[in-house]
Amino acid sequence: MELKDLPKCPVETTLALIGEKWKILIIRDLLNGTKRFNELKKSGISQKVLTSTLRSMEADGLVIRKAYKQVPPRVEYTLSDVGYSLAGVLNAMASWGTDYKTFLKLLKKRG
Repeated sequence: MELKDLPKCPVETTLALIGEKWKILIIRDLLNGTKRFNELKKSGISQKVLTSTLRSMEADGLVIRKAYKQVPPRVEYTLSDVGYSLAGVLNAMASWGTDYKTFLKLLKKRG
């Protein structure tokens, strides 16, 4: 993505890069370390969508793809430093999600 193509608002910029459901889940999975294509596919994403999403994330500088010349082919994906810098964003989302579930449980008890 080019700087000129990004929105002026930093929140919109972040959403432009990671706003798709699968991107967030791929980042979550890669925060634990390098994964092979089939390991990432286990989250329920189709091969076509996973391929497209990983290519987009690689083009945006969030993911590093390493292909090994062997049979059968082996490809690994790792977060770049920029990708790892999103850990705080995902941690905040996880915390908020936990708090929201607690909020809903309290509403249900009152109700």
